[in-house]
Amino acid sequence: MENETMTIEELIIAQEKQRKKETVKQFWRVFFGRGILSKVCFAILLAYIALAILTPILTPYTPYEQSLKDALQGVSAKHWLGTDNLGRDLLTRTLYGARISLCTGLLSSCVALVVGASLGLIAGYSKGFVSGLIMRLVDAQLSIPGLILTMCLVSIFGGSILSVSVIIGITSLPGYIRMLYGQVLSLRENDYVIAAELVGQNTFEIMYKHLLPNVFPTVIVMFTGSVGAAVMIESGLAYLGIGITPPTPAWGTMVSEGYNYFMFKPMLALVPGIALMLLIISLNIVGDGLRDALDPRLKGKL
Repeated sequence: MENETMTIEELIIAQEKQRKKETVKQFWRVFFGRGILSKVCFAILLAYIALAILTPILTPYTPYEQSLKDALQGVSAKHWLGTDNLGRDLLTRTLYGARISLCTGLLSSCVALVVGASLGLIAGYSKGFVSGLIMRLVDAQLSIPGLILTMCLVSIFGGSILSVSVIIGITSLPGYIRMLYGQVLSLRENDYVIAAELVGQNTFEIMYKHLLPNVFPTVIVMFTGSVGAAVMIESGLAYLGIGITPPTPAWGTMVSEGYNYFMFKPMLALVPGIALMLLIISLNIVGDGLRDALDPRLKGKL
């Protein structure tokens, strides 16, 4: 009897492992089944991450190193993309700009994810005053244009990478809260939630052990989309001169500075602009692929 029990247990474990393997295969099949564009964008995104990490190794210059005698030089063996108006290497500043944009996008999205998902779970599962208070605060924030609110907060708290990231994360909270609120409202009356309440599990356990795993695919999709939006907002603020303060090599600042020399030195604005465009497009396409692969209602249908 013991040998038969062990055999059954081993069979169950083997079936569970096989199911997980099939799930992973299905995920990658659907994710890359959207055509060559998704594969190219995924490769571009991986390249950006690798370049951001390896930038100090790839270039002998620093993004702040000036040489006025080499200002506005063209493409050469010494400077592959030329130099800007202060003699700084354009390729070096563009590569470091990828690090700034990715760090800002990821940090702000993490802030929005942690705070927004927590408040959305609380508002959706709790009833009465707490839920109403959270949603009324969300409505109040939505009544203020997001860009205006971001500009005002950055002007007050400064243009460091940390402050800009936190502010962008705060202005992104309503989307997470409202999305999680609607999802949890539809889940909290399910049998497994009621059963958890009946056996005495506390509110924290129910929210983070039963409700959060069921809304996790939606959260991941929102996270990837918010990274691209955060990069766009950060670049827009830098372009307007109220974002990350110079001489930090933010792409928006580089485009704004290069615009003054566009007629005879277009590379100064085009290089960071194209880099920004490719990053945002790649993030959006990868986010769409994740939505298709993770959402069971959309798997393989887009």
